Amino acid sequence: MRLVIAEGSAILRAGLAHVLDARGHELAAAVHDARVLPALIATHRPDVLVTNVRLAPTWTDEGVTAALHARRRHPGTGVLLFSASPDPRHVARLFTDDGSGLGYLVQDRITDADELLESLTRVAVGGTVVDPRLVGALAAGSTAGRSGQDPPHGLAALSPREMDVLSLMAQGRTNSAIAERLVVSQGTVEKRVAAVFDKLDIPGSPSDNRRVLAVLRYLAERRQPAEQPVAIRPELRRPMLTRVA
Repeated sequence: MRLVIAEGSAILRAGLAHVLDARGHELAAAVHDARVLPALIATHRPDVLVTNVRLAPTWTDEGVTAALHARRRHPGTGVLLFSASPDPRHVARLFTDDGSGLGYLVQDRITDADELLESLTRVAVGGTVVDPRLVGALAAGSTAGRSGQDPPHGLAALSPREMDVLSLMAQGRTNSAIAERLVVSQGTVEKRVAAVFDKLDIPGSPSDNRRVLAVLRYLAERRQPAEQPVAIRPELRRPMLTRVA
């Protein structure tokens, strides 16, 4: 797999390069500045662009812009985008069109070598990868400010088991994979998926990528105030750099 990495931290950039090279992947370039990415991608035509949301020169959302540019100019280029915390604004931009070959992860997941390689493989073959904590954090945010008098709606109306299914759906998993993960029958999963779509008022679809996009678009529309990225509860964070060095 040919890869281009864009990451502002020299330590993390070197760690990613080391892990990916050790696993037999071809690293075409590793940079920190988004301004050089269009030329690098045009020259090397990577299978996947692995990029942080925040890159030089302004350290805001250059990674998202670079990802969208690469997808427009070079269809078929996979993108694995990562961020220190999940921000639904980035998700809304990234998944506006076809979501195949796209991934969005919270940064500590890309410091787990096995999970990073699994996500890269899924993106490279046209799959969709989304950090499940994006769903969970947004679901928690959706209940904020709701008075006890208000009936639950949207994400707040989902049961804990339906939220589990929604989180796994957002990772691009099939019903059979969800059933295996939750140790329930596939029929049970199908009923919960139907309930999720019904409560969120989203039409069901046999296409895994299309249903992931539908969920993400719903979440983006119901996001917390745009100025505030979603916070991750401390207990949901993973130890960092446990498998990279």
